[in-house]
Amino acid sequence: MSNLTKELNSDCSETKGRDAVELVLRPREKDLGGFSVRRLLPTAQRKTVGPWIFFDHMGPADFPAGEGINVRPHPHVNLATVTYLFEGEILHRDSLGSLQPIRPGDINLMVAGRGIVHSEREQPEVNSVPHRLHGLQLWLALPEADEEVEPAFHHYPSADIPAVEVGGVPVRVMMGTAYGATSPVRVFASTLYVEAHLQPGQKLLLPDADERAIYVAQGALKAQDIDIPEHAMAILSNVSGVIVEAAEESRIAIIGGEHMGKRFIDWNFVSSRKERIEQAKRDWRERRFPVVAGDEVEFIPLPE
Repeated sequence: MSNLTKELNSDCSETKGRDAVELVLRPREKDLGGFSVRRLLPTAQRKTVGPWIFFDHMGPADFPAGEGINVRPHPHVNLATVTYLFEGEILHRDSLGSLQPIRPGDINLMVAGRGIVHSEREQPEVNSVPHRLHGLQLWLALPEADEEVEPAFHHYPSADIPAVEVGGVPVRVMMGTAYGATSPVRVFASTLYVEAHLQPGQKLLLPDADERAIYVAQGALKAQDIDIPEHAMAILSNVSGVIVEAAEESRIAIIGGEHMGKRFIDWNFVSSRKERIEQAKRDWRERRFPVVAGDEVEFIPLPE
């Protein structure tokens, strides 16, 4: 997963909340040529939510035949990426030799650790016909003790992700533990990632976490008389018993977990140490990272 825009901090607008709802962030869409991205994290108002340090909502984008996602090889260090699609398909390749199509409902977890390189392309059978892409791109900051772990890649098919019903609301526990279910997706710290699909008037009691946020990918919610419109993220306090209600059919993501402490972020690099990021930048500039198997020729230059 790449940071496709040069600037990192989103220029979100904000609404001050109260009690359980501390802040409501509303992103501005960024046109990346053929599709749009909404960045919710990091922002000037809020850098992280638990271990989550990067949150992009891409699309939905409709591509004609011959066009689509074509992200050349690029590096990451000291973080883990999470890719989740609502619609479409992305072909993941990395410097470990992984080759994996990502499809709706699957979770791809790529642990960069001390360093990994990957690309995001499309298979010819996808690219050769009109197609749509819609999904979330997220990054996790690794705990300091795990920042330099061996890189790894994990793919979890949709069928392996726990699905439960909470008061009539279908919920998927993507990462961590919630509503009596535990996801098999690997975590390095206390991590929460839940998806829910509410019909108008339905309510959902949110799981507890040290830090939490709720993102409305589709629809509109209300929490404590605070409106959370479509494509907004509400930053929540850690009080228990927070209930949201759908004003219309809504698809939401709940993220959170334990606080990771200060992290530095520059392009596709995240670390607790500025000098580690500078080293990664030098290594990429001087071509010292490993290459992506099957995608060895092209690469994204370090932005200067």
